[in-house]
Amino acid sequence: MYINNIHILYYVLFCILGAISGQITAWCIKRMPEHKPVISKDIFKEFKVNYPLMIITILIYLALLILYGIKNQFLNNIELIKYTILTPMLITALVVDYKYQIIPNRLNLTIFEVGLGFAFLSGLYSVNLMTSALLGMIFGGGVFLIITLIGGLVAGKEAMGFGDVKFMGALGLYFGLVNIITIALMAFLFAAIISVFLLVTKIKKKNEYIPFGPFIVIACFISILVPFEYIFIALAKIFTLGMY
Repeated sequence: MYINNIHILYYVLFCILGAISGQITAWCIKRMPEHKPVISKDIFKEFKVNYPLMIITILIYLALLILYGIKNQFLNNIELIKYTILTPMLITALVVDYKYQIIPNRLNLTIFEVGLGFAFLSGLYSVNLMTSALLGMIFGGGVFLIITLIGGLVAGKEAMGFGDVKFMGALGLYFGLVNIITIALMAFLFAAIISVFLLVTKIKKKNEYIPFGPFIVIACFISILVPFEYIFIALAKIFTLGMY
């Protein structure tokens, strides 16, 4: 039986993978802020089923399967595999940064190392893809580093944490130059809108820190799940005040 030209067994497989990834994500969210090893026998003592994360991850995995499909050749499935692996790491970064205002170095390093692997595999398929991935890393990390340094000089404090700088640099390996630029624009747009709302409603005070990581993650998922042309048109209309 096929749904959207994809055998139903793949849907079952991705549901199982989503459930497992959701549980692994919950475990990472618990352990990383405590600076405890993720791979530990403690998981058998402290294991608790996290249904919300399981459901969220399953839904994202099914969306990825439907959008990217299953191709005959392995290299043609790189994007599906890449985003399937990246999803739990993105969710971990969102929740941990929201709760603790930090993106752990271990998480950033893992994202970076896996991203390098995918950049190399992309290079086997197309040198241009690997070049775009490396340029995405340089742009993502470089621009955010400049913003952080300028913010420190002007305001006397970090405009954003260095964890965000490392995070964006690592993500550039997955999304490439063009997509990481759109992700940065979307993240800043979301951050501006939400920050103004929080300040106006007095949910947050002016001197309170608003983590930027969740906005990056939301922008990443939009970039993954929404075709680039739709994102480009939306951003063009917003930043040109509808004149595009």
